Amino acid sequence: MHFDVIIAGCGPTGAMLAAELRLHDVRVLVLEKETEPASFVRIVGLHIRSLELMAMRGLLERILERGRRRPAGAYFAAIDKPAPKGLDSAHAYLLGIPQPVIVHLLEEHAMELGAQVRHGCAVVGFAQDDDGVTVELDDGERLRSRYLVGCDGGRSTVRKLLGVAFPGEPSRNETLMGEMEVGAPQEEIAARVTELRETDRRFSLTPAGVGVYRVVVPTPGVSDRGAPPTLEDFQRQLRAVAGTDFGVHSPRWLSRFGDATRLAERYRVGRVLLAGDAAHVHPPIGGQGLNLGVQDAVNLGWKLAAQVRGWAPETLLDTYHAERHPVAEDVLDNTRAQMELLSTEPGARAVRRLLTELMDFEEVNRHLAEKITAIGIRYDFGDGPDLLGRRLPDLDLKQGRLYGLLHGGRGLLLDRTERLTVGGWSDRVDHFADPTAALDAPCVLLRPDGHVAWVGDDQRDLDDHLARWFGEPIGRSQV
Repeated sequence: MHFDVIIAGCGPTGAMLAAELRLHDVRVLVLEKETEPASFVRIVGLHIRSLELMAMRGLLERILERGRRRPAGAYFAAIDKPAPKGLDSAHAYLLGIPQPVIVHLLEEHAMELGAQVRHGCAVVGFAQDDDGVTVELDDGERLRSRYLVGCDGGRSTVRKLLGVAFPGEPSRNETLMGEMEVGAPQEEIAARVTELRETDRRFSLTPAGVGVYRVVVPTPGVSDRGAPPTLEDFQRQLRAVAGTDFGVHSPRWLSRFGDATRLAERYRVGRVLLAGDAAHVHPPIGGQGLNLGVQDAVNLGWKLAAQVRGWAPETLLDTYHAERHPVAEDVLDNTRAQMELLSTEPGARAVRRLLTELMDFEEVNRHLAEKITAIGIRYDFGDGPDLLGRRLPDLDLKQGRLYGLLHGGRGLLLDRTERLTVGGWSDRVDHFADPTAALDAPCVLLRPDGHVAWVGDDQRDLDDHLARWFGEPIGRSQV
């Protein structure tokens, strides 16, 4: 085998997955068909759960240096409500960051860990057998790996070649987005935007520098997605929506996006897997897309590494689909709902007013905020305490913070009893005893993605769960 894992696509999902695999010494090659970063500089938002994952891997500080913190809130359908009080996270804010920057930082991180990245290389074919996958590149080169992961976007070549169905709804409407200079006075722009957003929350002109605005304007119907928008497209649609084009000129970048909503039926077929936009696409309302992909990568990374390293329990890799497919289903549903709430039709506006009132109830606001930020996710690990299957916040411990113990991507036993042990799993799971930990449980076993795999204080029960998630102990494993 040339490699253990080949990843098609070096966006945020592919780069994060490569880094997660390298934490376990998996030989990784990432293939990116583009030779240069995207010409447009779209600002994306990292939500609470993604920020927590960055903290778990020691990446948060370098990312914070390149982003801009914003207060949490107004997540759901852009309804202007503050975040609920006391969100259970040490990172309860939104981080705005240019997409090329976050891609560069994650790719840099993966390469620092030893991943190989090739730009200007596209996957055009592959064939899998019992031992691995033969991957064909656009220049005719053939490479051999044990697994292939498609992280190559909504129009994924890997997904299409794999023959996985991608059911859902096609785009019905598009939105133009870009940065450009304006000729109208700032006061005139502010007044007109305020007036328009009373009825159409999809429309915005936001200052992005001296004399420069970020323009977002909805457009009915669907154009030829292969053709980038022009300045004339923006001028025409601004006049149709606002009655003026605000004198826009000298664009820095122009782009468009649709509202297609689709979900792959399967995330795994044999030795080929899908993650990120290759597995799911949806409108960008709520800013969940990049976050969903990065969270896919962290869920998949340690499981695929365990499979490569030979200690994965038989069904571990299948839990990737079992856990992440329902999460994507929920994201698709909440973006469908948000898009309906952005409609200018009288019925939708009435529902929006009603939901705005309901969000004054703390429980409603909290439920929606936890849904958008992904901190409310609970994987189904079977019967047990409510904590089971949930992520654990970044607790203060006697020696620093909890997430500082997860930088290596290993499991962790957080032990308040000081009498348990990870025994023969010490090559995969760390043990940290702290009787003072602010934890409403005697002990918890954390997976490398920070989700609680076990709660209790009985060593025999712990050993059963260590075997469930981390395979046979040293001496009986195949490593």
